[in-house]
This record gives sequence, C-alpha cells and structure tokens, in this order.
Amino acid sequence: MKREIESELIDELLADDPRAMRSRRDLRRVHRWMGHTRIMARTLDAAFTDRIPRSIVELGAGDGTLLLRLAKRLAPRWNQMRAVLVDRQRLLASQTKAEFEALSWHVESVETDVFDWLERPNPEACDVTIATLFLHHFREGDLRRFLSLAARQTGFFLACDPERAYFSLCGASLLGLIGGNYVTRHDGKISVRAGFVENELSDLWPAGEDWRLVERQAGLFTHCFAAQRIGDSARVASPAASETRGRPSDVREGEKRIGPLPRRC
Repeated sequence: MKREIESELIDELLADDPRAMRSRRDLRRVHRWMGHTRIMARTLDAAFTDRIPRSIVELGAGDGTLLLRLAKRLAPRWNQMRAVLVDRQRLLASQTKAEFEALSWHVESVETDVFDWLERPNPEACDVTIATLFLHHFREGDLRRFLSLAARQTGFFLACDPERAYFSLCGASLLGLIGGNYVTRHDGKISVRAGFVENELSDLWPAGEDWRLVERQAGLFTHCFAAQRIGDSARVASPAASETRGRPSDVREGEKRIGPLPRRC
C-alpha cells in the first residue's frame, strides 16, 4: 500500500468543538484497543533495567491521558519524573495533572508547534522522548527533519503509529463499533494510509551517530520504532513474538548500529 498523507478533520477543529472533544475521548479507546500503553511500558521497562530515567517528553501529547496511563504502569519504579507535554493546544486538565503529581511525576504542558519546540535555543536534553499516533501526520521531508531534531536532544526515542496494511485498514473501518464518531472514523482510515511499514522510520533516522534501532509491527495494528543512543545505559529490548503477526522485517545496516528486532515491543 502506497503511503498517502491527507489532512485529518481533528486538526481543523477548535479544541472546544464538541466533535473534537468527542473524538479525543474516542482516541483514548483507540489507544487501549491498539495496546499502546502496554507496548510502550514493556519497551521502556525492559530498556531501562540499570537506571531510572528522570525526564520524559511526549511530542503531540494531546490531553496527556496516554502518558498518564503509561506513568501508572511504570510507577512506582519510575518516580520523581519530569514530564513535558508538547502540543499545539493546551489540553491538559487539572484532574489529569493532579493524577500525575500523585505518582510523583511533575508535569509541564507546553502549547506550541512541535518544530518550534524542537528548534528552541539551547534545548535541554531529556532521557526519553515518545510520540504516539503522531509521526504519520508528516510527509517525508518534515519527518526526516523531525527525527533529526528529536535525536539531538534525547537518549531514547519511542514511537507507535499505525501499521500501513490492509488488515489495519479493516480495523479502522470498525471504529464505529467502539463508539467512534464521524471524525474518528474518517481520520482513522487516513491515519492507516499514512502509517509505516518495514524500515521506513529507520531509513529516515539521522545517520552519522551511533544508534541502535529497532522497528517492526507490534500488536495487531501498530508499527513500533525505537532508537537508543549507543553508550546510554538503556538497551532496546527484543521481547517474544506472541503479540505480532507475520514475519519480522530486517533493518538495513548503514551508518547506524542496528540492534535486535523486537517481536513484542
């Protein structure tokens, strides 16, 4: 399936538009349906066995509820964390922020374009950067730029996006069964067509530095990509195959150091 990028309805609606608010609630169910918090928690838990990170950034964070669910899975081992939520709209609710604080996670919401944030003067490096259902919004040139900027200021990058496959497209056509509104159903199919397969993200990751990359399908509908800077005490995990379909894809070796491919992120 050829990759196609189209505008999503959610990006054209105001934050307080009832259709957008409903679609954001739908998105929480989509994250659970796709198993994103489970995938990311297992990857991060397995990667950071020798030390606990102290800072995490979510790019395209939305209302912060995905990171909150992830924090609940990682706690109490991951505590005293500094979390930065970057999004064009300030959607973090006071209740969500209070739940972060109860986990000893200090959270900061930054309302800005993600490129403006990544290109800020004297950026502070963070231990972990995550992005979920976000990378598929970008065309190749912008995506290459995004990954290059992110790589300069993190030691571990983790992303989950739709797997661009007909099976995933069939799944997107069923979003109405979990209560998805028109915006969610419309955008779901667009997201799949703009998703990723094989080593497409690895090929766009900046060369010239030592990184260990893993990339493949995880769960039923998710394409998972992780990058770890060599020399960092974290390691990219390679879990068992019980949650994947199909055969693993080989990551092409170039100027990057390639680690084992995860069969279950």
